[in-house]
Amino acid sequence: MRQDAGVNGDAQRIEQLVWMLFLKIFDDRETELEMEANMSAGTYVSPIAERLRWRNWAADPEGITGDELLDFVDNLLFKTLKEIQATNDREAVIRDVFEDTHNFMKNGTLIRRVVNKINEIDFNKSDDRHTLGDVYENILKGLQSAGNAGEYYTPRAVTQFMTEMVDPKLGERVLDPACGTGGFLACTIDYVRNNYVTSAEHEAELQKSIFGVEKKPLPHVLCVTNMFLHGIDTPSQIRHDNLLERPYRDYSPKDRVDIILTNPPFGGREEDGIEQNVPTKFQTKETADLFLFLIMHLLDQKKENARAALVLPDGSLFGDGVKAKLKKKLLEEWNLHTIIRLPNGVFAPYTGIKTNLLFFQNGQPTEEVWFYEHPYPPGYKSYSKTKPIRIEEFDAEKAWWNDRTESELAWKVPVQEIVDNNYNLDISNPNAPEDVFRDPDTLLAEYRALDARVADTRAALKKALADALSPAVAADKRGGDQ
Repeated sequence: MRQDAGVNGDAQRIEQLVWMLFLKIFDDRETELEMEANMSAGTYVSPIAERLRWRNWAADPEGITGDELLDFVDNLLFKTLKEIQATNDREAVIRDVFEDTHNFMKNGTLIRRVVNKINEIDFNKSDDRHTLGDVYENILKGLQSAGNAGEYYTPRAVTQFMTEMVDPKLGERVLDPACGTGGFLACTIDYVRNNYVTSAEHEAELQKSIFGVEKKPLPHVLCVTNMFLHGIDTPSQIRHDNLLERPYRDYSPKDRVDIILTNPPFGGREEDGIEQNVPTKFQTKETADLFLFLIMHLLDQKKENARAALVLPDGSLFGDGVKAKLKKKLLEEWNLHTIIRLPNGVFAPYTGIKTNLLFFQNGQPTEEVWFYEHPYPPGYKSYSKTKPIRIEEFDAEKAWWNDRTESELAWKVPVQEIVDNNYNLDISNPNAPEDVFRDPDTLLAEYRALDARVADTRAALKKALADALSPAVAADKRGGDQ
């Protein structure tokens, strides 16, 4: 792909690779479905026109190539799949995948070389599928250094730890409302399958309980393909949509879920009008805040032990205004029992913002919040692409989780103390050694937040002064005219 003049950068190379992988995986799965249909004296009908099926244009290594292949891909394959009539779930998956996907390659001969390499993989062989699953995970990890595409990937160690602590059970409906490339959903599938699935009926129940929504085209395609690699036969429950665009009143009981695991986008702002979809006192354009409201709204409080785990930046913990109102709602309506404070660099190189893992559930309002400060491993000063956070580092939190005691890394705070401090959850570790200095990035973030509040106050004072003076100015003007 690097030799092709039409492909620029890792993000485009990944998108180019993934639509090809999708069609190959889909075709291999269709082979299985055809065999199953024949064994039961039935017939399997592909949702893809016969000429466009992978086996009929890509599988032959000596098949069409050069300009003929490029013309076929651009003017027949993509055009047809984008316009496919979705009369069933499998057709809908294909249409949604190709709706905003592009073929960037401009050299048909190079396309053939890539296609032939992909043809070496048999997705019906468990070894091939497992190996490609590992490769795919590394492809997704590579997005962290692909510009803004890094926002779609949460480090595997973080998704795995959060999933294990939430402990999704078989039959519980699990949603990621900003699923990106599907890391949380993949971890959930693996966790439930390894711990609770013991029959074909269990597997069918698992397949029906995984839900994801992603706003942007590239991560949506990556997620759908990821679900195929994790054994989801028809990932029609991975929707290409933006849940923030839907008014909160439009959600019905059937939209509620038992568990939400997510890393909502932070640092971004939504377009004008999106904020009107939430109640007035929670209206804001900040994406992370809107998702926090949505998460609380979509969790089914009528279900016993409905629960959530999400990633939030430091700014959401100490912010006031709408942020404080959201935290008030969270503490009063849910039991925010744990906050794991992560150090710098967990999401490097995409962002250096410090982040937190929040865990809450229904049952009773918050009485106290436990904090745990995740330390760097010995010898580390930060994380990086070559030194990422590892799942083994969470062993200490796992050991502490069900037998909580205060230590140099763990402390608890009564909810009244948080309320008295205007719902500030950015609480420093009182048990830390005295010679530990506060992180410069944290101080800078606090300064920026304070500076923004000062600017807002200054603007409000100017407006109030202008409003107060305007009648007098108008009177003077009328007097001068007379």
